[in-house]
Amino acid sequence: MVRLFVSDRIFIDEDLCNGGIVVNNDGKIEEVFKDPIEVEEWLDANSHTELYDYTNLVIMPGLIDTHVHINEPGRTAWEGFETATKAAAAGGFTSLIDMPLNSIPPTTTVENLLKKQKATIGKICTDVGFWGGLVPGNENELKKLLQAGVVGFKCFLCPLSDEYFNSVTEAEVELAMKHLENTNALVAFHAEKCDDECCDVDENNGDIHDFKTYLKTRPASLELNAIEMITRVAQKYNSVRMHIVHLSSADALPLIKKCREIVGNRLTVETCHHYLNFTADDIPQKGVEFKCCPPIRDANNQKQLWNALKSRDINMVVSDHSPCPPELKFLTDGPDFGNMMKSFCGISSVQFGLSVFWTSCEKHNMDISDMVHLMSVEPAKMCGFENRKSKLAKGYDADMCIWDPSGEFVVTPDIVHFRHKANPYMGKKLKGLVHATIVRGNFAYRRSDREIFNFVGQMLLK
Repeated sequence: MVRLFVSDRIFIDEDLCNGGIVVNNDGKIEEVFKDPIEVEEWLDANSHTELYDYTNLVIMPGLIDTHVHINEPGRTAWEGFETATKAAAAGGFTSLIDMPLNSIPPTTTVENLLKKQKATIGKICTDVGFWGGLVPGNENELKKLLQAGVVGFKCFLCPLSDEYFNSVTEAEVELAMKHLENTNALVAFHAEKCDDECCDVDENNGDIHDFKTYLKTRPASLELNAIEMITRVAQKYNSVRMHIVHLSSADALPLIKKCREIVGNRLTVETCHHYLNFTADDIPQKGVEFKCCPPIRDANNQKQLWNALKSRDINMVVSDHSPCPPELKFLTDGPDFGNMMKSFCGISSVQFGLSVFWTSCEKHNMDISDMVHLMSVEPAKMCGFENRKSKLAKGYDADMCIWDPSGEFVVTPDIVHFRHKANPYMGKKLKGLVHATIVRGNFAYRRSDREIFNFVGQMLLK
């Protein structure tokens, strides 16, 4: 049956309107009304319409998180499609793009991609797309992965602990670029460039439970080194799009701006909620749930990141949801409890992006339009879904987030839907309460009297 969603506040064409959204049986938006009279006329002419009246709740395009480590298959003890997409749906997200590493096998071949796609069947509340991986020796797989539907390729420029996913050198990046020329492919970089020893630390030189001891091992210079290389390669291979993931250091912004004077929007950049909401001084002793790489930096750096969001020098905000079992975070009792040096790098947060961002918006003179731009429009554009998602317009997927901007809640373990509960927002009061999430016209999540989830997601292939 055709569905009509109405509210006094629907985000249409950069404005909040009193109107309605008609969704057809194919999950597409059939009509958009910006006037309540048009809504009444539709109802008079279509008596069998299924009506959902949300009064003064905001209806806006569903949010899109392009940086999520779901880890299935192979490491479902860390996370999985069911728990990750439930958490996302509870937070107003309608699409996730899964990172290629931390699963076993990683998404570095078409064969491995098919295994990952199979693992989603019957388990996803949101739509899910896939990054491919760029690793040493898989250059001949890249075009095949593109044809199979990945949104792009993620690579690392510094050593990492995952034995199944290795970092690449500048020469290996250039080899991949030669294979990808004239394909309009997208290559995303973990932008820290260092040698094998750069991230080591002498435990005698600092308190291993103090975040700032860890911070010394990941200086901003590592990001600058990497981004200098990325901008150089971007200018040499300007038929390939490039993206910098989880920018933590504002020191790199001048390099990025200078490169964009030459390559334009073929170079994009994201930052993460944790860099925008915490500083190194905020992190308590043994606060390993705050540990990530690149690390959270100082207050002045954070201020510059917010300014870059407002000037659109940073394109989007993502979670970099990267969970693991408590024992790998050293959150369990034992001699290494709270060890910042040994703890796994990764922050869990995919459920709370909307609320975390909205809680800070007023302080930084940002509004719903900014949120939609940074957390839906730009992510959709980067991934090539801009003609299907991120807009409440005729012919688009009926992906909607229905929420109360004034609603508040406290983050407690019982409301967390991702697999492992530890996260840096625990105990904090957040503003912005999601009431329902619609994926292609179907309810993926309803808060109602009790939380209801539906596995209505599909695979997003380009």
